[in-house]
Amino acid sequence: MENKRKHLEFIQNIVSRMAENLFFLRGWTITLIAALLALFSKNNSPDYVFYFLIVLVFVFWILDGYFLSQERSYRDLYNHVRKLKEEEVDFSMDISEYQKLKKNTLIYSMFSPTLLIFYLPLVGAAIYILFQIK
Repeated sequence: MENKRKHLEFIQNIVSRMAENLFFLRGWTITLIAALLALFSKNNSPDYVFYFLIVLVFVFWILDGYFLSQERSYRDLYNHVRKLKEEEVDFSMDISEYQKLKKNTLIYSMFSPTLLIFYLPLVGAAIYILFQIK
């Protein structure tokens, strides 16, 4: 039983790191967007600066979707390993078969409810500010 427990610990550590990455990424997103909006709104900046902000939000959204898809794949691996018998544990960390599942794809992860709730208001606010300044 020790091998199975150790393998599950390895996988859980990866899932925890992915969750931390998601948390820090969202914090950086809010910080950078707020700082850039505050900086550029005072200087009567050209429109392309605000287009840059919208692109920046989309880049962070893609990164967030990537980490979420990885986290979901490792959760599926965890569920697979926990059902194995002790002698079947091989300490494999290969998630390629789980990445083929629809729910673990990048696009599906990007449009998960948690990411939509976070990123759509940011995109909306950036577009709103862009049109208010024009």
